[in-house]
Amino acid sequence: MNIQSYDRITERIENLLAQGVVPWHKPWQVKTGLPRNLVSQKSYRGINVFLLMAMGYESPYWLTFRQALQFGGNVKKGEKSCPVVFWKQMKIADKETEEQRRIPLLRLYHVFNVTQCEGLKNEPATEEVPLAVTSAAEIVAKMPQPPKIKSGMSHAFYQPVNDTVGMPELKRFESEDAYHATIFHELIHSTGHESRLKRQSIMEKNGFGSVPYCKEELVAELGSAFLCGHAGIVDQTIDKSAAYIEGWLDSLRDDRKLIVYAAAQAQKAADYILGKTYSESEVAHD
Repeated sequence: MNIQSYDRITERIENLLAQGVVPWHKPWQVKTGLPRNLVSQKSYRGINVFLLMAMGYESPYWLTFRQALQFGGNVKKGEKSCPVVFWKQMKIADKETEEQRRIPLLRLYHVFNVTQCEGLKNEPATEEVPLAVTSAAEIVAKMPQPPKIKSGMSHAFYQPVNDTVGMPELKRFESEDAYHATIFHELIHSTGHESRLKRQSIMEKNGFGSVPYCKEELVAELGSAFLCGHAGIVDQTIDKSAAYIEGWLDSLRDDRKLIVYAAAQAQKAADYILGKTYSESEVAHD
């Protein structure tokens, strides 16, 4: 995907932030589940989840303009589409060695919610697929190859050197949901350890405010949001201040690929903690 396509997605997020809407803080559709494609019935993932949920439609079903036509209908006049992206592994031959190697290709699509369409005929049968809610404590307890969790600390942190998550006592938080949103954040950091996903932004020693640090913080924020959704936490205590929003706007202006990269890494991290694996055929791509 060329830089113009990254710009489209980033501009979408920037516009929401400028309106005071933090896409990854939107309430999860626990009853209807994650956004998914009407035709394939497959769920969208990564940045697509936040983009589509921020549109505010009750129905979780989406389709392209072409798919609407295939069902004998059309998109209502004046309706605006939402861009979504799809990662696909492409095989290319190395010019020097002629060996095959895989590179990620990102494609941009535009979709509409079914409520933005009219005249659809012979639609696939749809039903509510509630988000599978797992208790927050169970998510923490069942994380594969977990880091050491040390309680009673003055603040929350993750130390890659000794692979340890530090947490204050539960009673120091406003609620159990706030506690779990915080520990999810630190556990997402821990997935970057060399013994797990080997994420560059956590393996390298980077100071506060550095580019890799900002990337890793966004990965942890988005990953925590994914886990909160699976735990049914829809109103955790999080920073929504103007300074917080302006900080992310600055980061997105500096790196046009940041939000797409961070969301993809956050999804992988959340999947790791939840013990889930997905094949390409299980993911909606249009």
